[in-house]
Amino acid sequence: MQRMATLMPHLLDRKRLRDLWEIALAEDGADNDLSSQVAVSAAQAAEAVVVAREPGVFAGTAIFDVVREAYPTELAVVVRVEDGAKLTPGTVIADISGSARQLLAIERTLLNFLQRLCGIATITRAYVDAVAGTRARICDTRKTIPGWRQLDKYAVRCGGGKNHREGLHDAVLIKDNHLVRIEPQRLRSAVLDMVHAATRLSPPPKFVQFEVDTLEQFNQLVTVPGIDIILLDNFSLADMRKAVARRDELGLLGKLQLEASGGVHLDRVAEIAATGVDRISVGALTHSVRALDIALDFESL
Repeated sequence: MQRMATLMPHLLDRKRLRDLWEIALAEDGADNDLSSQVAVSAAQAAEAVVVAREPGVFAGTAIFDVVREAYPTELAVVVRVEDGAKLTPGTVIADISGSARQLLAIERTLLNFLQRLCGIATITRAYVDAVAGTRARICDTRKTIPGWRQLDKYAVRCGGGKNHREGLHDAVLIKDNHLVRIEPQRLRSAVLDMVHAATRLSPPPKFVQFEVDTLEQFNQLVTVPGIDIILLDNFSLADMRKAVARRDELGLLGKLQLEASGGVHLDRVAEIAATGVDRISVGALTHSVRALDIALDFESL
């Protein structure tokens, strides 16, 4: 079960996840399911399967853990696949049995969680596969659904992607808006001061990263000590290659990572990776993902 150990659910804040689940159920009025009160007796039991309707990648063991914890006597859950597993049409993801009313009350909420998570994992895997054989690693961004940050990033890991910073609190990323009032001739000295300030942070940041918009900016920053990553924002392929070549000729390969960002789409991610960058950040993994088609089918009621 090495996949499960490295992917994942243990990195989630369980209380936050349970709270998110309860908020979703409250929004749906799950404690007063009028339809089930009319159609199903309180004592009725049911058996159901959660099944994939289209190809994809699974992410969601953490959600089934929440269901087990929330309904320890009402529902029994057996998950049939691991996080990161490939799904084909008809793949049985899980078996659920127990109170028919309880299962009907949570059906839509459960599918809402699973469909989004599997959608993220699926598109992430497509990007990861597209850059296979290159140095580049696919990374997510902070363009996540409010309240879903940990879950969205969990799904990216399930798809084989890498998490960027969790939020504003764990890493330093100096973007163009941080630098807007700095005159071009003062850029390098200002960045040196910022890097020095970063070294005094406690606890220390996971990494120190600066965004550049031009090769001129890049050439000013590439030799600044203490920078871990330079983000090449909306660079052309030609300029990415020039930045990589400059980094490498300075002997900084393995010491300074280069990240491509902006306008990254699946149809061009392979050519971006071929420039030699180390990381490619893709907002589309989470900000506009399509839900995967997953169903909950009752086998008896």
